[in-house]
Amino acid sequence: MMGSTTETAWVVERASALGFSLCGVAPLECFPEHAEIEAWLERGYGGAMGYLADPRRRDPAQVLAGARSVIVCAMNYNTVHPYSREAAAEERGDGPRGWISRYAWGRDYHEVLWERLNALTEALKERFPDPHESRAYADTGPVAERLFAKYAGLGWLGKNTLLLNKEMGSWFFLGVIFTTLELSPSLARHQMPPADLCGTCRQCLDACPTGAFVAPHVMDARRCISYLTIELRGSIPGEFREAIGNNVYGCDICQEVCPYNRRAPVTTVPDFEPREFPSGESMLEPRLEWLAEMTEEGFRDKFRGSAMKRAKWRGLVRNACIALGNAKLKLGSGEHARVVELLRKLAESPENAIAESARWALSRIL
Repeated sequence: MMGSTTETAWVVERASALGFSLCGVAPLECFPEHAEIEAWLERGYGGAMGYLADPRRRDPAQVLAGARSVIVCAMNYNTVHPYSREAAAEERGDGPRGWISRYAWGRDYHEVLWERLNALTEALKERFPDPHESRAYADTGPVAERLFAKYAGLGWLGKNTLLLNKEMGSWFFLGVIFTTLELSPSLARHQMPPADLCGTCRQCLDACPTGAFVAPHVMDARRCISYLTIELRGSIPGEFREAIGNNVYGCDICQEVCPYNRRAPVTTVPDFEPREFPSGESMLEPRLEWLAEMTEEGFRDKFRGSAMKRAKWRGLVRNACIALGNAKLKLGSGEHARVVELLRKLAESPENAIAESARWALSRIL
């Protein structure tokens, strides 16, 4: 039997009390967009991300046996700090700096979401004592979270493929709870999901430095800076290196130019503030030399409890080399001499991706 709207309202209220900005309930169904995943993968747009081919992603009924509802929660991570291009315009005077996507500045968002999602599942047990099963995912499981978010009424799928909300923009994480409880969907059967309000705007499409959007709503991940700097192992294809600029982990550009993010609310959650280190370094605009000379042991120590673990040490140093190759260093300056010396050392690295990237950077700045 379908749960009452009162029960769904309780779930939304409880999620809000746990710090989520948005919450809704979608029925456990295969939506039209699920059928498009296979065709997208067949075109090769998923690159080396083989995990996206998990059949549960296209058939969500396989995720949790007997599941009937999907609770979708969104959490704002938009801190008050400048956007990447605003920061790039500032003169720091202490060497070239890189950019880390703002979602990775603070504590690992997976952990932050899991804590709250698991607290919500515990609350469900108290509210609904009859036997049931729930399973939470925070961007880690074989789940297309944004599709369920759309059909839970939280927003529409923008041209940059992200979920957009008229008031919230897109600076939020999505987490889901699959449950065998049959909760009343946030959208009644006769209701349509929120309208696509992108209109004729194509700022995100035009701003992408690597041309990752092959069409509105369609991304070729192999061209995306986030994919190239995080998911891709080995060397970054030469055609994208200059376009990557100073991005060393992810990219925020398609969100920064989105009109719906101009007035996006700011979070006060301390977990998402940029991590500061005793040495004076920060996750907000880190010095490229600091990243490039980091040892594998230093990487494990400094990025413990950070989403940046995903790139791995060799990936981050590789990215820092590419960014140094794009830095506008003044010939004959002290920083130019330091960077050349560092890159020459890295060019001898036993890690091929690091050595090859360092040689490319040297060819650019000499």
